[in-house]
Amino acid sequence: ASTYHGWRNIDGQFANIEGFCKSATLDEVKANANVLSPGRYVGTEAEEDDGVPFEEKMKGLTDELVKQFEEGDRLKKTIQGNLTLLGYGTN
Repeated sequence: ASTYHGWRNIDGQFANIEGFCKSATLDEVKANANVLSPGRYVGTEAEEDDGVPFEEKMKGLTDELVKQFEEGDRLKKTIQGNLTLLGYGTN
């Protein structure tokens, strides 16, 4: 709401923020065939680059995912065993 009020107030503290808000001019809207889709004007937030190559990052993420799947399987078996001990086992 404060962004809107800053934009509406001539003396307000409004600034275009990539990926969040932009005060487009009528000429910009006309240049975009009067399309009012926000993405045409606002754009996307700049991504921070951590310097890790994609292939290396993806390998690490998939390794972590496999470990989490294995942990999930282990927990599922433990829970099923506990339910069986309590007489609520599944077939």
